[in-house]
Amino acid sequence: MLMPSIFGENLFDDFFDEFAHPMRSARYGTPATNVMRTDIKENDNGYELHIDLPGYRKEDVKAELKDGYMTISAETKKDNDSKDDNGKYIRRERYYGTCSRSFYVGEDVTQEDIKAKFEDGILKLFVPKKEAAPKVEESKYIQIEG
Repeated sequence: MLMPSIFGENLFDDFFDEFAHPMRSARYGTPATNVMRTDIKENDNGYELHIDLPGYRKEDVKAELKDGYMTISAETKKDNDSKDDNGKYIRRERYYGTCSRSFYVGEDVTQEDIKAKFEDGILKLFVPKKEAAPKVEESKYIQIEG
């Protein structure tokens, strides 16, 4: 059975997906697959990451390094109120959204090694390449009592 194209590929799949995957959208009206698109470029010294965060401000974005994973998260709150001359609401809209993404950068990378800059809705990060320090092999003997 053909469905009108205004409903997308399949009206019922799209409708029920909203119930099955309520967190599918990270920002109102924006599919999660369109949030935090990342370009990663490797060069001799390290990796350059460009993460798209349109609509977010520098204050909305946080970067954390823990156990070798760098996690980028963004959070926004919007409150659009419009009133007429008598103070009656014509429209009230509120929105709250978060998104995050993690990258494994290695346990030898420290937060001082990572350089970050936010401009024009793009978070630019530089993560240096660090070789893991060779582990000193220790002999651990089990005491044998006699």
